Amino acid sequence: MHIETDGLVIGEKSIGESDRLVTVLTREEGLLRAFARQANRFRSQKLFGTQLLAYSRFRIYKGRDTYTIDEAQSQELFFDLRRDIDRLSLAQYFCELASVLAPQEAPAGDFLRLFLNALHYLSRGNRPLLILKAVVEMRSLSLAGFMPDLVGCRGCGLYESQQMWFYPREGVIYCPDCGRKAALRSPYCILSPGVLMALRHTIYADMEKLFGFSLSASGRKQLAKASEEYTLNTLERGFRTLDFFHHVFADSPEPVKEKEGL
Repeated sequence: MHIETDGLVIGEKSIGESDRLVTVLTREEGLLRAFARQANRFRSQKLFGTQLLAYSRFRIYKGRDTYTIDEAQSQELFFDLRRDIDRLSLAQYFCELASVLAPQEAPAGDFLRLFLNALHYLSRGNRPLLILKAVVEMRSLSLAGFMPDLVGCRGCGLYESQQMWFYPREGVIYCPDCGRKAALRSPYCILSPGVLMALRHTIYADMEKLFGFSLSASGRKQLAKASEEYTLNTLERGFRTLDFFHHVFADSPEPVKEKEGL
């Protein structure tokens, strides 16, 4: 049985001297791990279409236990990402995040659209990296069924105040008064009204408007801190590619502060 589908290569590994094992995020089949025979050879027609970050049109043979790529026609290679270590490292983090959150052998059109749009903005260099990072983290978690509750204060329902407390471990927000009464002992992030609005936007906005907002430099750091802590707490794991991004990117978010007096 053959499958024809568009897909983004989010992982690759050389097998022997000439073959590749690639992980592809596809529109119709979700995550697939497939062999690309002879793909490492210089004259191979699959050389570029199966490399990391390639968006390609695939013809894949589905066997009983394995997938084999027969054809891979590249449509976008995102070459510009390789000119900037910050953007490339963030793109690699997006790939690792997709490998954890996207469904396997099930439709994943929204995931593919999200990551392709993020890579396009990354490639153009016309969006702040911390905003792109927060959007991808929060939206991909929401698509995977891990949407936080940001509608209002968990205690009183207040929509916003001069300061709201976001608890990444619980995925909820409190106003300061209710936060003190709840006396949660987990770390929290302090959000200004603008940052709270941006965090809500990342999970509730239509896909067409998802990347269309801006924040000050300090607001971007608040947003990045909140989204990253929610990601790490929800998935209960770290990411090697995220660590590398922080290593090379000067504006990495600060650690979450513990709640004073608790």
